[in-house]
Amino acid sequence: MRNSVIATLIAGSFLSMNAHAINLLQVYQEALANDAPYASARASLTAGQEKSTQGRAGLLPTVGVGGSYSRSNMDATAGGIASTRDFNTNSYTVSLSQPLFRLANWEQYQQGKLSVAVSEAQFAQAQQDLIVRVAQAYFDVLSAQDALASVQAQKTAITEQLASAKRNFEVGTTTITDTHEAQARYDLAVAQEFAAQNDLEIKRTALQQIIGKPAGDLATLRPGVKLTAPEPAVVDKWVQSAEQQNYGVVGQQLGLEIAQREIKRNRAGHFPTVDLVASRNHTNQTGSALSPVGSVSDTNTVGVQWAIPLFAGFAVDSKVRESIALEDKARSDLENARRVAAQGARQAFLGVNAGLAQVKALEAAEISSQSALESNRLGYQVGVRINIDVLNAQQQLYSTRKDLAKARYDTIVNGLRLKSAAGTLKEEDLVQINALLNQ
Repeated sequence: MRNSVIATLIAGSFLSMNAHAINLLQVYQEALANDAPYASARASLTAGQEKSTQGRAGLLPTVGVGGSYSRSNMDATAGGIASTRDFNTNSYTVSLSQPLFRLANWEQYQQGKLSVAVSEAQFAQAQQDLIVRVAQAYFDVLSAQDALASVQAQKTAITEQLASAKRNFEVGTTTITDTHEAQARYDLAVAQEFAAQNDLEIKRTALQQIIGKPAGDLATLRPGVKLTAPEPAVVDKWVQSAEQQNYGVVGQQLGLEIAQREIKRNRAGHFPTVDLVASRNHTNQTGSALSPVGSVSDTNTVGVQWAIPLFAGFAVDSKVRESIALEDKARSDLENARRVAAQGARQAFLGVNAGLAQVKALEAAEISSQSALESNRLGYQVGVRINIDVLNAQQQLYSTRKDLAKARYDTIVNGLRLKSAAGTLKEEDLVQINALLNQ
């Protein structure tokens, strides 16, 4: 009867907590607004999108205007007669230059577009990382809560067992050994409770770091929730997707293309350049040192300007060799990114499948542990079991429940990591997981 009352009180407290608890999606929305690494990635995306405009500028005309104003004072003596004359000169020039053939500028324009794509891939990776980080921190808190609840429930059960052992010793039905064993288990449970409370606080602080404020109570996973296996169920397809669609791989692939464009841009240092140039010059002079008569002149010029580089101290050849070496580096980085993505997909896939098997085994173990505890309690009451048997059965049951909950959390997070490695993780996946929580 007493155990039933305790279970009812615990269940009621969980229902009261969940009535005001926030769920995974709400935590994710807070992270979108407050997570510092995500805000940094968003600013990097905004900055990176300007690369296209900067690259295109080399293909567009440049227009400039310049001018000058001067005032001159001349003192002269002729035939013994001194004279003073002042005159002003006012001029301005408007010039335009339009590239007609500049191969380096064209390659720079193409690099700008690729740089924008790199920024977008990096931001998409940051979005996926945020989803995984939020889910990991969220379920870390739930796991720590489960661990604390398990220790506290075990402590309550041990307290009852300790009181029973003391009563039985007083009436002479058991020895002092049962009391000492129960007392030792109780002291251990108290120490474990302090450790569990500290771990829970650490996990809450980690979640607070992401969302920028205390999270409060979190919605818990529904009891007995069923988790699904990865689809497709073949690891090779996940690995293939990771090698092609993972955003880290996509970014390195674009980086390789930028490096290849850089080789062409540097080789363009040997090529001629051709520009269309046009200018208008206006000069207004009130006089000069040679003539007191002022003049106004306008000059319009249109033409083609070309230049052929002949020798630049071997700088162009050196830059070409440097860019070739950097292309080799980019190719190696791409291969490494593919291998890392493939390994991540394999690990996450195995983690999900192993987690599902572990969950199934622990569900069976929970039923067995519950039956074992009931049998040991009954045996203790009739005198065929001793106190240590009951305590061991209690510890096994609570440990199994804690391990089962953690196995479920790890399986869910590994599922997100698998999709992230394959480059297919989206917010909709978080919505599906949120549906598994107590609403």
